[in-house]
This record gives sequence, C-alpha cells and structure tokens, in this order.
Amino acid sequence: MTTSQPEPDPQVPTCPRHPQVVAYVRCTRCGRPTCPQCQRQAPVGIHCVDCVREAARTAPQARTSLGAPAGGFGGAFGESPVTSALVTACVVMFLLQWVTPAVEEGLWFMPAMGRLEPWRFVTAAFLHGGLTHLLFNMMALWTVGQPLERAMGQPRYLALYLISAIGGSVGYLLLAQPSVSPMYDVSSAWFTPTVGASGAVFGLFGAELVLARLQHRDVRSLLVFLGINVAIGFMVPNIAWQAHLGGFVTGAVVAGLVWVTRRRDRVRLQWPALAGVLVVLVGLAIAKYALAPALVPGAA
Repeated sequence: MTTSQPEPDPQVPTCPRHPQVVAYVRCTRCGRPTCPQCQRQAPVGIHCVDCVREAARTAPQARTSLGAPAGGFGGAFGESPVTSALVTACVVMFLLQWVTPAVEEGLWFMPAMGRLEPWRFVTAAFLHGGLTHLLFNMMALWTVGQPLERAMGQPRYLALYLISAIGGSVGYLLLAQPSVSPMYDVSSAWFTPTVGASGAVFGLFGAELVLARLQHRDVRSLLVFLGINVAIGFMVPNIAWQAHLGGFVTGAVVAGLVWVTRRRDRVRLQWPALAGVLVVLVGLAIAKYALAPALVPGAA
C-alpha cells in the first residue's frame, strides 16, 4: 500500500524553496514566504536566501585607491598570495642551488650571455648567493610586498615585480662595460654573473615611494628602510648596485603609470602602458647589445 503526501493547501503560505513547509514569515525585500531554513536576518526584517544572494551579486565592490578589490584574499596563502608564492619560489630555488649547483649556472644573469639566453633577465631574480643574501631579500620582499599587493591587486603587483626584475638586469647590463673576452678582462662586469631578487625588491621600494608621495603619506620610515638597503649595497662587497638602480627606476615608473591610469575611464590603458615599459627595457637591451661585442665567455 502506497501513501502520497497531501497537496499543500493553496490558502496556506509555503516556502518557494521547500513547498511542503508552511511559512508565515515573508521576506521584507521580495514579499515571498520564507521558511526558517531560508531566512536570513537583515538590518530591517528578514530576507530570503535568494534576495541575499542577489544583493551580494549586484552590490558595488569596495576598491582601493589603485582600483584593486578591497579586503583580504584569504585561502592557503593568506591575504598576500603572490608575495607568499614569490618568497616560496626563492626559497625552493635556493635549496635547488644547494643540491644542484648547475642550476645556478643555467639561470644566473651575465651581460655577455643575455644576448643569446634572454630568460636570464628574469630567472636570476629567483636565485641567491648565500643564506644571508636570501634572508635580507626575503625580509624586504615580505615587508614591502604585502601592503603593495593589497593596494595594487595581484595581477598588477606580479607585473610590477617581474618587470622590475627585468629592469634590474637591464640596469646591470647598461652600466657594464662591454669586453671582447674574459681572458683579458676577468674583472669586467660584462663577464661577472649576478643573482638575487634585489633588483625586483628595489622596484617595490621605488613603487611604494612613488605611491606614498602621490597619496601624501609619511615616507620617513620607508626612506630609512630604503637607506639601510642602499648602504648595504655599497658596504658589502659583490653586490650589484647597478641592478638595484635599474629595478628602483623601473618600479617607480610602473607605479606612476598605474597611478595615472587608475581611474575608470583610463584603466583600459593600464596594461598597454605596462607593456610599453617592457618594450622600452627590451629596446634598451637590444641597443646595448648592438654596440657590444658579440662574443660570449670562452671566446678567445
């Protein structure tokens, strides 16, 4: 013997999502009956889950002064996933350098090698020459990178970091004196490899300084932090200050472009502007190589 559930009385209000449940409470937004399971407390009255979902979808999203979504990202990497990922990548690459030294030789940047192996302009920023070098750079990246990432948004922040890394390598290239052969000029920067995230980190310094000035924020603490890092670059031997300078200038330019294109009517120009910075860096490298000897390390 089978039994069927009784049809709901058309005179008794029922929940649209649960037709078998009597609901005498109505949504103050749409006026439909809503059962206890579908009720959501609102500032005034009760809203149904459908109205709550629609309100969340159509509500304007709060944004930072640079146009990035306001509020934390959350998730496995916390509120600064790009900064966390960059730090992780640098640590992993440092461990690989320790286990397999050949990794460093294949990815470091050397002006004489960049002509034929252009990936080195970027990959060198993920290598480090020692534990102290790594710790200083990661501390600076973590300190300056997190607030920048939240203010700029993840895509633009990542673009800032990578373009600044390239700018650091280009700065090192432009200030290196071309040499014909390392056999005769072993001290030349043209044949001296460089590694480290310093160029990209100084790009973050440059970006933060420009944005802070444009937003009329106090920059004294930033200048002290920047001054310490600049002093280290000149006091500690074997540090490529040229890459610091190239990264700093590049980061400042990128930040300035992001600022002037932040408005809704200009935001469509933002990515073309950043691509333009990259084109300029590539053009400068090509021009430098056009005036330099075409020889590579090992040439007689």
